[in-house]
Amino acid sequence: MSDNTDFSALVGSRICHDLISPVGAIGNGLELLSLTGDAKGPEMEMIEDSVKNANARIRLFRVAFGQPGDEQMVGAQEIQSILADLAPSSRVETFWEVEGAVARPELRLAFLTLMCFEASMPFGGTISIAKEGTGWYLLAESEKLRADTALWGPVSHGDVPEGLVPAKVQFGLLPQGAKLLGRPLSVAMTDMSLEVRF
Repeated sequence: MSDNTDFSALVGSRICHDLISPVGAIGNGLELLSLTGDAKGPEMEMIEDSVKNANARIRLFRVAFGQPGDEQMVGAQEIQSILADLAPSSRVETFWEVEGAVARPELRLAFLTLMCFEASMPFGGTISIAKEGTGWYLLAESEKLRADTALWGPVSHGDVPEGLVPAKVQFGLLPQGAKLLGRPLSVAMTDMSLEVRF
């Protein structure tokens, strides 16, 4: 292990790995309870939705914050499952327009961009994710976009914003991840849209 080891990514992978099993077990337990017919009602639905969302978030974080394997591929069904399970708790509607499996390092950039978009869309909107040849094209649209130029400005130049807080760490990881892949990162902004290409 060299001095260049990305320990933060290793820590992210470890945390997600250790959390995914117990959260999955809770979901299985709730499913068994529902089969008995003893636990029904809005309270149980709320718990089930929360567990499903937590599971999806951990799977999203595992890709976005974990150690990316160069040769690892993530199947289309797994990606769609993550996005579908996130949808009920989000004001943002996401359209995944990429066919087939995706290399994990590229998916990491797509998920980091998705998280940056979500942070800029507190009142909801739509996100489209597509590939154009070997490049990616991601578009966020919202009538009430809140794109913080202190974050998006540096990212648009491939730089890490200064003074990042934990809730906005994705804005630092996105340009860093693009550099690691040797991908130029471009950002275009209007009052109601954000466009990212890499």
